[in-house]
Amino acid sequence: MINIPSIVSISFRALRVNKMRSALTMLGIVIGVGAVIAMIAVGTAASNKISEFISSIGSNILMVLPGATSAGGVRMGAGTQSTLTLNDADAVEKECPAVARVAPVLSGVAQVVYGSQNWSTGITGTTPDMFIAREWKIDSGRVFTDQEVRSAAKVCLLGQTVVDNLFGALDPVGQVIRIKNVPFMVVGVLEAKGQDPGGHDQDDAVYVPVTTAQKKLFGTAFPGMIRIMYVQARELADMSAAERQITDLLKQRHHIGPHQENDFTVRNITQILQAREQSANMMTILLGAIASVSLLVGGIGIMNIMLVSVTERTREIGIRMAVGAKTWDIRLQFIIESLILSLIGGIAGIVVGVSSSELLSALAGWDTIISPFAIILAFGFSGLVGMFFGFYPAYKASLLDPIEALRYE
Repeated sequence: MINIPSIVSISFRALRVNKMRSALTMLGIVIGVGAVIAMIAVGTAASNKISEFISSIGSNILMVLPGATSAGGVRMGAGTQSTLTLNDADAVEKECPAVARVAPVLSGVAQVVYGSQNWSTGITGTTPDMFIAREWKIDSGRVFTDQEVRSAAKVCLLGQTVVDNLFGALDPVGQVIRIKNVPFMVVGVLEAKGQDPGGHDQDDAVYVPVTTAQKKLFGTAFPGMIRIMYVQARELADMSAAERQITDLLKQRHHIGPHQENDFTVRNITQILQAREQSANMMTILLGAIASVSLLVGGIGIMNIMLVSVTERTREIGIRMAVGAKTWDIRLQFIIESLILSLIGGIAGIVVGVSSSELLSALAGWDTIISPFAIILAFGFSGLVGMFFGFYPAYKASLLDPIEALRYE
């Protein structure tokens, strides 16, 4: 019967005899496990960041941009020509069956003043549907109403960054701020949304009724002009139908013939961001796979050292066989030695990986998310590596002839 405790004790004693060699053998496993944990932590954080941004833009969102201007044969890109109006937005909401709601936008940058404090920020003119479509929550106060949009009321909602810079700890709801020297009453404050994947602060913004932005802040090149139109489809399955219906309707309204170029662009930003999320997930897998190569290298290092150990301990193996050790006793001894090296290296690698992730987060300003799954995966893989690469040296040791082993010098 195989005496496992005795074999484990012998294995530990053999590893302690060559402490330096054992430590260097584990180094490859330590680096491999640490690299896997750190790389997956960085990749998971990037993927989660994009997922959060997808949530912040809302679900089933299409974005309609005005056309492109041309000067001297040079086209300036989508959004450089003013071709969309509030009437277009109303028509899309009423006449496109796949569309749930439409939020027109007219934006600009202005200095916002409260008391002795001032702050330059983005001003977005829109409608209450924007906050429903984008699924933005209110921290305090309320959203401005459709009636306030129709009457071009001087009311606004603030992002958290604007609140922090103008009001500090003071409750801004009910206070009056000045935008381009026009007084606005603060009716609400939005919940913090953080940065988008591009690093833009989504909370550094002020929202006003779109009609107020047109008439009292920015003016328009022609009546009712807007810059962007956010459109929410009724269901995810309706995205393609909504895109097609919007395109057909706007071509009809803008009198665009079959062979003429559209003076607008419809973009499925949910689809674009989901593609970016998939890319981030693939990058996480790729980073983990690359880091796993270090584990294989560490495993090869274990095998090499164990083969050297078999050669050095040939007489010991012969003596053990002579006093009654079986083939599997010898095999298990070397397999357990390899497993001990890889598991201790795996534990040290977990410490290195977690510490590296925290250090990277502190020094580089990157958010890292340490995944328990990655820790279990890396540790389990290090154990398998130890068993796999320890088997051949163990097998070789078990095949030694006891007589020849005893004669070995």
